[in-house]
Amino acid sequence: MKYDFDRVIDRRGTMAEKYDFAVKKGKPLDATPLWVADMDFATAQPVIDAIKARADHGVFGYTETDETFAQAVKGWWKRHYDFDIESQWIAKTPTIVYSLATAVRAFTQPGDPVLIQQPVYHPFKNVVVNNHRKMVSSDLILKDGKYYMDFESLEQRMKEGVKLFLFCSPHNPVGRSWTVEELRRVGELCRKYGVIIVSDEIHCDFTWKGQHTVLLKAVPELRDQCILCISPSKTFNLAGLQLANNIIPNDDLRRRFLEAKERPACDECNIMGIVACMAAYNEGEEWYQQVREYLLGNIDLVRSVVKEKMPGVTLTEPEATYLLWLDFRGLGLTEEQIEDKMLHEAKVWLNNGSMFGPMGSGFQRVNVACPRSVLAGAMERMARAFFG
Repeated sequence: MKYDFDRVIDRRGTMAEKYDFAVKKGKPLDATPLWVADMDFATAQPVIDAIKARADHGVFGYTETDETFAQAVKGWWKRHYDFDIESQWIAKTPTIVYSLATAVRAFTQPGDPVLIQQPVYHPFKNVVVNNHRKMVSSDLILKDGKYYMDFESLEQRMKEGVKLFLFCSPHNPVGRSWTVEELRRVGELCRKYGVIIVSDEIHCDFTWKGQHTVLLKAVPELRDQCILCISPSKTFNLAGLQLANNIIPNDDLRRRFLEAKERPACDECNIMGIVACMAAYNEGEEWYQQVREYLLGNIDLVRSVVKEKMPGVTLTEPEATYLLWLDFRGLGLTEEQIEDKMLHEAKVWLNNGSMFGPMGSGFQRVNVACPRSVLAGAMERMARAFFG
């Protein structure tokens, strides 16, 4: 079937975090929200149909998964990435952020250093400090409009005693899709220093240049010290249904992870998340291919407006994700001034770059997963507010 991504769906009044809590978050009600990383599109029809059918059953008791669930997960990853997963490797959690926090509790002790690479999705830092560990960062390097890993810094951090590395691949917010060579260098360092690596690959299905490379496929030697975190939530707009899958080949790592995930006593997954995951992976290909094409059109729109109407602003060319990273530093404004213009003149609500780390100051993250008319209006107002 042909999906209509141009359709504007009113999400206000649905308790949508993106829309309904502007006042609580100190934002104007009339600002178009292009911040939190979910889509404004209805999900694939087979997913909706599967949820409706399960709702009609009428019983929503405790739910566990069987081999049919594992086959759905395995099938998607085999078809798209030629990556083989064994059923027993799959450990479910409600979200990938929960997975990151679980890994911190499972493999480190209070006070231990945990490595991240800023600027990065802010829960990477939060799960470290909220569990009373020490956050250390090997900051990414921005060179000629593109971000790179600082391998000298990365090795130095590992030499200093890091035993856990929270790794973002593809990278949110800078949009990098790491090359095979980069992944292999990461793997070599982790193996050399005995570092467990947790690879968050939630955005992998939106890789724009070439195909996403799974860390464990690029570096199979990491199988005894790697946790691969995946989910259909970004791909099929299912974040509210609470399901992530963690691929852990090593039996001892998986045992320790499962023990740690049960400690907060709220580790059960949502029944509808399980249903939606199976339907998405088994029957959602048509929707997925269409939404990819539509998102590429939205990225083209932003690229065009920035180039033609926003001198001094730079788009970090996205290799992956539907989250774009705009550099406003050339305008000579403080982050507070940028945000004020965005909210009160452009009437657009974005993420300030500093939330992803100090080196993100002066940047803004834009979520383009919305109808094109909404995005076009927001970009035009943004251009007028900053450039008249």
